[in-house]
Amino acid sequence: MTPETILYIIIAAIISIIAAGFMYGYKTKYTGNLRWLFGILRFLSLFALLILLINPQLKTESYTTERPQLPILVDNSTSIKELNQKDALSLAIDKIKSNEALNEKFDISYYSFGNGFSTLDTLTNTESNSNIAAAFKSIKELYSNLKSPVVMLTDGNQTIGSDYEFSSTLLSHPIYPVILGDSTKYTDLKIEQLNTNRYAFLKNQFPVEAIIVYSGTGSVNSQFVISQGNRVVYRENLSFTNQDNTKTVSTIVPATAVGLQRYTATVKPLSDEKNTVNNNKRFGVEVIDQATNVLIVSDVLHPDLGMLKKSIATNEQRTVTYLKPEEAASVVNDYQLVILYQPIRKFSSVFQELEKLNKNSFVITGTQTDWVFLNSIQSRFSKDVVNQNEDVSASLNLNYGTFSIDDIGFSELPPLTTYFGELSIAVPHEIILDQTIDGIASDSPMLVTMEQGTSRHAIWDAEGLWKWRAQSYLNDKSFEDFDQFIAKMVQYLASNKRRSRLEVSSETFYYNNRPLKISAQYFDKNFVFDNSASVSISVVNNQTKERLVFPLLLRNNYYQVDLSNLDAGTYSYTVSVKDEEIARSGSFTILEFNVEQQFLNANISKLNRVAEKSSGVAYFPTQIDELINSLVESDAYVAVQKSEEKVVPLIDWKYLLGLIILLLSIEWFIRKFNGLI
Repeated sequence: MTPETILYIIIAAIISIIAAGFMYGYKTKYTGNLRWLFGILRFLSLFALLILLINPQLKTESYTTERPQLPILVDNSTSIKELNQKDALSLAIDKIKSNEALNEKFDISYYSFGNGFSTLDTLTNTESNSNIAAAFKSIKELYSNLKSPVVMLTDGNQTIGSDYEFSSTLLSHPIYPVILGDSTKYTDLKIEQLNTNRYAFLKNQFPVEAIIVYSGTGSVNSQFVISQGNRVVYRENLSFTNQDNTKTVSTIVPATAVGLQRYTATVKPLSDEKNTVNNNKRFGVEVIDQATNVLIVSDVLHPDLGMLKKSIATNEQRTVTYLKPEEAASVVNDYQLVILYQPIRKFSSVFQELEKLNKNSFVITGTQTDWVFLNSIQSRFSKDVVNQNEDVSASLNLNYGTFSIDDIGFSELPPLTTYFGELSIAVPHEIILDQTIDGIASDSPMLVTMEQGTSRHAIWDAEGLWKWRAQSYLNDKSFEDFDQFIAKMVQYLASNKRRSRLEVSSETFYYNNRPLKISAQYFDKNFVFDNSASVSISVVNNQTKERLVFPLLLRNNYYQVDLSNLDAGTYSYTVSVKDEEIARSGSFTILEFNVEQQFLNANISKLNRVAEKSSGVAYFPTQIDELINSLVESDAYVAVQKSEEKVVPLIDWKYLLGLIILLLSIEWFIRKFNGLI
């Protein structure tokens, strides 16, 4: 409390005494005890009222001690079990948990990583992938403002994600790897990588490329074989030495039958190999009868054109062709979808042919579009424009129901460019993307789909789409999300299939170390997406006849189920809606491939480099006590004492106000009791 506040309190007391004395001591009709009682009550009520106005405050200071943080990252992938390190891992964790000095000095948190990153609950070592880079990224976000060491128990073998050696340099924390695995070098011959197409066309050939690596001393001979069932489709003899230890085998395989074709690539194992699992890789190719042909018609050169081709052709079922307007009119009937990029008057014959053949179309407009021509050549949409450009952003319409769409962060993507003006749609339509300017929604849509009779159409009123694909890669280190969005657009627009009230989306085959997700959309009788339906999937293993039922969970404008935990095999499924006589059936195959079984040793050299670059030290499980002692004895990690100063009222105003009311009430009651009122 400040001296100034104390002075105010003294003055308040003097004023209260003087006022009470004047009222009940100088000239008063009361005598004896009543005079003193009323005087004291009036003094207390006046003094309390003045204290309420002064509101004296006290400063309190509290001290807290914060221990340094110590995140423990634990590898929960199956490679730990394959290298027989599960017991060593459990023992190391137990020693950390039971060390009193370490737990007293640090605030320890345990996390596991594999396919993802999460708080450590139960250590199972059953996850099919290792993503160490994602673990480092999560630690950076959780402990960005703290000086904390990071202990990581792992074999250092990463199967997905960016290079964790690079990711570790973005951390400001010293990293202490505990290396699970020995340094013994075993003789090994393995298929390091196998590259092939997911799809092939009937009576065509598809490429297969295998990278085979030899670890050992001396010269060895082996044989690389590709087989389909009991039939060998390719064979090649190979020779290796410790200097010439890598071979790349490239061949082509004929696609002779429609449907999923399963193959096995094998490099014959050596007599003294410890791990022969990595000598085989199974792969599948879906052979289809024909491709979806997409035609892009443009009279300008623009980066969007290259983006469209790359994005569409990512799916090997689709082919993309570029033509000028004058070349396109005579061949549009050969294509399932025609994309018209920035139409001008030269497109007149193309539009006429599309209308005559009732073909599907996708119009993309921008600053080089002739809107006077476009408004006159078709009647589905129009735009009154002025000769002025504007930059526009997008926001996803979550109520869009024609096909399922994931939000890839549309509102955060760079602005696109278009002509100033409002786009009007004159036919039944659904908006995918709304146009926004500086975060404020405009009255004009950006991306719209339309259906007229048996034909489907879309307009995207903006140019600069290449920026979105580039930004998507910067955000996710992959083009996959953006390409998937374009793929769904093309799949919808390239088909004239009549819409069903229940649409199911799945692949023919999956690899068992990759996500397996099946999605569905359910519409009411008016073909409006129903987000309150109870949708489930029944999955039957064709070999064991085991039947499992899973619910599909609502995600924006579709339902989805994750079946990644299913074992390898062939499955039949039925998606159904509760209380509705509607269902869709299909099948898929899960091909067995355990990437975590491909390793013989821990990646010791890489983990040592990570430790060295981060100013940490690498240890083996037998040295866990040394690691604990070094952390306990280190002066770099000490507890921090923090003080917190609080300014609080001397008396809570609610209690003080209650006291004033009580004193005045007592005085009134006494007056009333003595007949003075």
